[in-house]
Amino acid sequence: MRKSLTPLGETEMEVLHHVWNAGEASVADIRERILEDRKVAYTTIMTVMKNLADKGYLKYRKEGISYIYSAAIDPSNVRYNLVDRLVDKVFHGSPKDLVQTLVKNENLSDKDREEIKKLIQSMED
Repeated sequence: MRKSLTPLGETEMEVLHHVWNAGEASVADIRERILEDRKVAYTTIMTVMKNLADKGYLKYRKEGISYIYSAAIDPSNVRYNLVDRLVDKVFHGSPKDLVQTLVKNENLSDKDREEIKKLIQSMED
């Protein structure tokens, strides 16, 4: 089994994105969204959401017999921490190498490249 570069597995990231998009959601809500793409057991999603709460990424409140989950950490902070880890582990701490890899990617459209240039220019002003 390959060790993940982040403290979150693929299914955990998938669930986290669905919770972020929903604002708050039950296990059943998230399972319904994932079922649009692939089969997944209710118990799998329940376990993943509980693990994300244990790791501090999600918080929950009880509503009747259901638990309603929401983000415990701002999504931008989670993204920053994951990218920071990626830069450390894959690019030996060099953000420049990460950006260079992204910009040289063949899947980047001219529009994307132009937006990145504008972003960098606006940071310099």
